[in-house]
Amino acid sequence: MLRGAALRVTRPRVAVLAAVHDNPHADTDTILAAARGDHVQVSHQAVYDVLRALTAVGLVRRIQPAGLVSRYEARVGDNHHHVVCRSCGAIADVDCAVGTTPCLTAADDRGFAVEEAEVTYWGLCPDCVAAARDGVPPRHTDRPKDSARQEEGAT
Repeated sequence: MLRGAALRVTRPRVAVLAAVHDNPHADTDTILAAARGDHVQVSHQAVYDVLRALTAVGLVRRIQPAGLVSRYEARVGDNHHHVVCRSCGAIADVDCAVGTTPCLTAADDRGFAVEEAEVTYWGLCPDCVAAARDGVPPRHTDRPKDSARQEEGAT
């Protein structure tokens, strides 16, 4: 995949790309931990740099639902959308509602050549719905992170 995108194959790139494939909608901390779990020595900055390069060539998609840090996924090129749990921050893919890219047609595109429409559905995931019904706190471990944290370009 890296060679096909005209990128050099390096251990950090391979480890980060594998981490994104293995952890859909992961934040950079999760990707860093997964990459290091493959016994690859990689810094936070290297992960940011690799993610930026992978996103630029279209091997990875970066999403950032309002109030959450950036997340990354390997599902690219199909203009799918996302549903986000307001309670625990869980994210799931939602296939395009209408079918053809860009799924939604703007009433007035202001002269832009629209290439993609982004839709985020918000609500409660099944676990949080059940927990709310039962009066039990949700048990997810992927709670939203502080949106004030400066993720991009961190050192």
